[in-house]
Amino acid sequence: MVDNQKRIARWYFGGVASSIGVCVTHPLDLLKVLIQTNKEQISVVGMTRKIIKEDGVLTLYNGISASLLRQYTYTLTRFGIYAFGQQVMDTSSMSRKVALSSVAGFIGGLVGAPGDMLNVRMQNDVKLPADKRRNYKHAIDGLVRVCREEGPRHLFNGAGVAALRGMLMTVGQIAFYEQTKDVLIENFGFKKNMNTFIFASVVSAVTATMITQPFDVVKTRRMSARPGEYSGLGDIFIKTAKEGPMAFFKGSIPAFTRLGPHTVILFLTLEFLRTHFGYMPAEK
Repeated sequence: MVDNQKRIARWYFGGVASSIGVCVTHPLDLLKVLIQTNKEQISVVGMTRKIIKEDGVLTLYNGISASLLRQYTYTLTRFGIYAFGQQVMDTSSMSRKVALSSVAGFIGGLVGAPGDMLNVRMQNDVKLPADKRRNYKHAIDGLVRVCREEGPRHLFNGAGVAALRGMLMTVGQIAFYEQTKDVLIENFGFKKNMNTFIFASVVSAVTATMITQPFDVVKTRRMSARPGEYSGLGDIFIKTAKEGPMAFFKGSIPAFTRLGPHTVILFLTLEFLRTHFGYMPAEK
């Protein structure tokens, strides 16, 4: 009889699982972006009321096409590289998990930078005056217009920060999820079931939020900026710092409120796909 718990996830399962999660949590991601790019302090509830009152409830799904594009580039790449790496190297120790997830996240951040930028811009449109909105119809329209109006290289605005954030995010998510799950099963007698997966995913979500938030704020401001608004990443850091040290943690609550459910949905879906549609490892 086949032990389904031994099945291995296919390389594209991460992208599929993440896209399902983002359909649920996209409004929270939009709120996070708007709060991070807002110069004044505003609560999640206040921002939500403002958006719904001025533009309608469906506005909370602005940029969903770019968000899905991001999942099928950024998340698919980092989970795919990690899945491949697990087959060619030993990832039993935390240090090896961190090393592999760092490489996977860095590459994923670079690959997903265009989708990430469009996601930020389309979400940020909500708070801009009507005459200053970019009004991309969808992600593909955004890609074409950026290439035509600003040049192809602008698709990778903030790619360096996105890669660093992707590296930290992947360490926080994948490495801490896998290590927490291993420790619970091997040292505390947990079973490979939903309770274990949820506990491990919450730990990974908390860790990922804490270590990525400053980079996330800088990345969001770089990607949403208009030409000439900032002279470079150093300028963004300086101007953000002038708002106070906590400016680097703007949007932390909506960030975790989004990342928590998204991470839980992602890993539960990933475990379901692995168990039911994964493949058995080749016998050595």
